[in-house]
Amino acid sequence: MAAHVARVSPVRGFGFSEHGGPERLGYVEIPAPAAGPGEVRVRLRAAAFNRLDRFTLAGIPGVTVERPHVLGSDGAGVVETIGEGVTDLAVGGRVLLNPGIWDGTCDACRAGDEALCRAYRIVGEHTQGTATELVTVPRRNVHPLPEGLTFPQGAAAPLVFQTAWRALSTVGAVGRGDRVAIVGAGGGVSPAAVQVAKLLGADVTVASRTDAKRDAVERLGATSFVMFGDSSPLDRALWEASGKRGFDVIFDSVGAPTLPRSVRALARGGRAVVIGATAGPVAEIDVRTLFWRQASIRGSTMAGAREFGEVLRHLASGALRPVVDSEFPHDEGLAAFGRLDAPELFGKVVLLGP
Repeated sequence: MAAHVARVSPVRGFGFSEHGGPERLGYVEIPAPAAGPGEVRVRLRAAAFNRLDRFTLAGIPGVTVERPHVLGSDGAGVVETIGEGVTDLAVGGRVLLNPGIWDGTCDACRAGDEALCRAYRIVGEHTQGTATELVTVPRRNVHPLPEGLTFPQGAAAPLVFQTAWRALSTVGAVGRGDRVAIVGAGGGVSPAAVQVAKLLGADVTVASRTDAKRDAVERLGATSFVMFGDSSPLDRALWEASGKRGFDVIFDSVGAPTLPRSVRALARGGRAVVIGATAGPVAEIDVRTLFWRQASIRGSTMAGAREFGEVLRHLASGALRPVVDSEFPHDEGLAAFGRLDAPELFGKVVLLGP
């Protein structure tokens, strides 16, 4: 078993040296990460981008990052070095990473709800990311890659599936027979949310501005698909789709343009679960809808250890399937990152290891 490895040789990764727009992106060098006590160093075979990477590049208020900074929260690869005290992993093992890091000592962690840890961090946002050769994380963040999954599939799964699982199962309390609406059909998290909601026994409706991805979401388990736009606003489209009963849970990652309308499409006792604000963070809500329907708006992000374990179990059984939109060679980071803006994006964009 190898112990401490000195941080000497630099490694190359895709990221930025200064915050800003896409013009700031490129390949940077950072010190090779060591595997300290209780840590594991993984050689990446695949990394995946998320919308979070765009916010990290722009600069998130209150979040200071080490620069140069490597992007990427998701990753899969092989164990290269194990730090002192790690006895249950073997060098060469195929693994994927949980990008959520908690301290394990606060009240929330001791209560088993690590997602509420006051020191919660995300790989690639608060730490160096996975779009590189090597990454070091705590032992509890390293998990065997489920049999049957490739490295790109392993990289495509962790962030979006744990986000969808906590939002729908824990925070949204989705039960069998519930009517669930997913706002948006593209990207990485919506395909994951469709599968999670279906697995929980819900009747799943996807709402989108175009019907280009109708077949794709229906193959994942959506039972209905509605389009919304200027002539048919989201709340009206969802209200009609629900038979004018409203939805028990609405999963909204868009934010300002859609959340007020999502709230108006809730059933009595319904829950709008907000997991992102990709199109704006500030929304104006008519609170009368909330108290008259006894509805609620709930926030959710990432997941705790138990919830991540549930995701892994369902990935291993095949009940949940990673959706890879595209794979790019490691040297094509700019093209891979640009793919996040493609209107036909469906699933995760994966950058292969060097």
